[in-house]
Amino acid sequence: MKFRSEQKHVIDFIFPIAVFFVFAASSLAVLILAANIYRSQTEEAGENYVARTSLSYVNEKIRQNDFDGGISIRTKEGQDCLALSSVNDGVTYTTYIYEYEGMLMELFVRDDVEVTLRDGKNIMEVQDFFMEETSDGLFRFTAVDFKGNETTLIASERSTQ
Repeated sequence: MKFRSEQKHVIDFIFPIAVFFVFAASSLAVLILAANIYRSQTEEAGENYVARTSLSYVNEKIRQNDFDGGISIRTKEGQDCLALSSVNDGVTYTTYIYEYEGMLMELFVRDDVEVTLRDGKNIMEVQDFFMEETSDGLFRFTAVDFKGNETTLIASERSTQ
């Protein structure tokens, strides 16, 4: 019996290496694409956080304080403020929500006490925050994020005056 000796060709060595490099390049491309998608989604979520969270906060405060027409927009120190009035033990309190020096702020105070907008508690950073009463009991709030994107909330009173 005669054993056959096979000749080795260069292609026998190059082909597996080429397949390995194609696989490695494909894996690297998928990894880079996934990292870019993750980064862009994270940035977008961060941008939306500011506007949506501030509007959600205002909406929740309106729902908590919605009774007997206690919701209005008042001007204090030349600044529009959402005013949420309540009465506890015969004493009238007002919660003011407003934008002051790049911060969404809240100020809870008795109506007979003099305070300034600077005295409020910082809630979160916003570039700008607008509010208006479009009709009786219907309010529009607009939050502007740091890239200039606007998000709007329209809320209404459920209670009657």
